[in-house]
Amino acid sequence: MSVSSDRVDIEIDKKQVCQYIGYSDDHKVSARISSLIDDYAQHAHQLINPLHSCVIKNVEWARGSMALIEGSIVFKSQVVAQLLEQCQQAAIFLVTIGRYLEDTAAKLARDGLILQAMVLDAMGSSAVEKVADYAQDRIKELAEAKGLVISRRLSPGYCDWSIGQQRMLFSALTDNTVGVRLTRECLMIPQKSISGIIGIGPPNGNVENYNPCNFCEKQDCPGRR
Repeated sequence: MSVSSDRVDIEIDKKQVCQYIGYSDDHKVSARISSLIDDYAQHAHQLINPLHSCVIKNVEWARGSMALIEGSIVFKSQVVAQLLEQCQQAAIFLVTIGRYLEDTAAKLARDGLILQAMVLDAMGSSAVEKVADYAQDRIKELAEAKGLVISRRLSPGYCDWSIGQQRMLFSALTDNTVGVRLTRECLMIPQKSISGIIGIGPPNGNVENYNPCNFCEKQDCPGRR
């Protein structure tokens, strides 16, 4: 079942942009950077094209380090399999903000405007996370309508889930890839894109609270939650 493939309206989160730049919550943002963020946010509709695509498929079975999804989609990951053992379905999603912002940031960097490029890149990182949040909220609404709950989102390249599994995700989405393509190394273009899965299952399980970090010994991981 396909959820949608459409454009998304989002607002720029200035605090989150500052975090991507490297500011901590208790550190005062410089006036110059604050002004740049405000200026770029004001013109965000000209810089980003937020799109998302999602399909919901049944989980056929999951055990060990492998899960089989409807349509002969195979995910090879212990972290993913442990989640999907508890799920009836998996939502496979892809979001992007398009290429214009990152192309503009690259041009600014080439012209020596490093600060401007850094701020714009951070705004792009924040924006694509907002699009992913939107997609997750849509999936949550659909799940709740059926009395089900959702997990947090998981993406290839994290934990033990190989980046090469991007091919499986894109295969599941068929032609609804909202202008995003994969390189031979399975990196996404545009770079400001996020793909992944969200598990959907009964509320009496551990779907909502499943945290792969609980099974990982890498204490210094920047993505640890």
